[in-house]
Amino acid sequence: MTAKPVRVRFAPSPTGHLHLGGARTALYNYLLAKKTGGKFILRIEDTDQKRYVEGAEQEIIDGLRWLGITYDEGPDIGGPFGPYRQTERREIYQTHAKSLVDKGAAYPCFCSAERLEKVRQEQQKRKETPHYDGICRNIAPEEAARRIAAGEKHVIRLRMPQEGTTTAHDHIRGDITVDNKNFDDAILVKTDGLPTYHFAAMVDDHEMQITHVFRGVEWLSTFPLHVNMVRAFGWEEPVWIHLSIFLKPTGKGKMSKREATDALKDGHSIFVKDLKDLGFIPEGVNNWYALMGWGVAEDEVMALDQMAQRFSIDHLTPSPAAINFQKLDHFNGTHIRLLPTAELARRLKPYFRADGLAVDDDTLLKITPLIRERLVTLDDCLAFGAFFFKETVQPTREDLIAKDLDAAQSAAIARRAYQILEAQPDISHARSEAPMRAYVEETGLSPNQVFGIIRVAVTGQKVSPPLFESMEVIGREKVLERLKKAAEILEN
Repeated sequence: MTAKPVRVRFAPSPTGHLHLGGARTALYNYLLAKKTGGKFILRIEDTDQKRYVEGAEQEIIDGLRWLGITYDEGPDIGGPFGPYRQTERREIYQTHAKSLVDKGAAYPCFCSAERLEKVRQEQQKRKETPHYDGICRNIAPEEAARRIAAGEKHVIRLRMPQEGTTTAHDHIRGDITVDNKNFDDAILVKTDGLPTYHFAAMVDDHEMQITHVFRGVEWLSTFPLHVNMVRAFGWEEPVWIHLSIFLKPTGKGKMSKREATDALKDGHSIFVKDLKDLGFIPEGVNNWYALMGWGVAEDEVMALDQMAQRFSIDHLTPSPAAINFQKLDHFNGTHIRLLPTAELARRLKPYFRADGLAVDDDTLLKITPLIRERLVTLDDCLAFGAFFFKETVQPTREDLIAKDLDAAQSAAIARRAYQILEAQPDISHARSEAPMRAYVEETGLSPNQVFGIIRVAVTGQKVSPPLFESMEVIGREKVLERLKKAAEILEN
């Protein structure tokens, strides 16, 4: 089914932040287009103006670009099937709605909101499921045309089949059959002339020649409705693919706002913008959520081009996938270590500068290999590398005192380390480590005691990248100065 080039679309509504579910839908569209040499389209479904959020469209675009999910046609770059915002396609929907009315597959409905509410309340009193009673279904076309010409407000409804069943095929889940009596005559065009989401999406998919429709499993309930719309026109149906749902980390239910807030406090998020701000990299994020619903090994490490080579809609699974933030950390750290040194250094630089540090590229390139193995997110670089760019560090007296030693003994070690290192022609790793280890041997002290004091003295912290490699980058003058200062702190 994917041998020919496909045309696929990601069609978000600009009503909030781009989240994992939307990002995964976009990613699968992108991968299938790349796999088949097809086209991937971004379409903005903004007909629900009441829920429109200013800036949301740009956040979607920025999020996709950050993830590396590039589209071939879209609202900001154009294309042969535009416009790519639904509010700019009003005439297209009205033309198609009129064609359905003309063939009897749809009809104008003049019911007011007040009448519909009264009908709903009466149905509830009778303990019936609220539904449209179809009173306008049999209005003669001539009368409907007269009332429209007179300016009477109306919507356009689809004339749904009232008997029998509708069967539609989902590529992951197989045939889905529902009783037609369970469906209302759905509204296609609202009183303001704008289409409903359901109608606009089906028209746009046809007009833009979409071959495969990826969407969330929450749309299964309206799946038969959409299929009936397509069939009312006599159009060829796309391949429908309803993706698995994401569950909260416990595996029980969808993420709530409270749980999303708690995750953010712990340095994680379900929103793409947050993940970027938290120091995650797109390679790790893509790898993480791509495998939630894709039947490959859950620890498979892949870049985008590798995903595109392996992707197949036949391997997607319907089973719900629990969000696992530990796996996000794993994939992110793994992809950080796969980045070339120069590229990783480029990505780390903004975090150092945002912390008010003056970063020179030569030092940055030297320290990047030293801190790489310790990074889970990019902002971890501050914990392991900020001291490289500081003129001075501020170790505490308590941190400088080694385990099982007192201040005087620790000061003596700092003084002796100063003497040993000052006697060396340089402070390179090769020059400094051997004499310091010899000192440990001759004194009977533990490496943790001696090197721990030196580490705190020269870095200002108990945890750092490899000590002697770090000292080489810091430089002879600063290392000796910091050791002397540490001894003075301990002696005072």
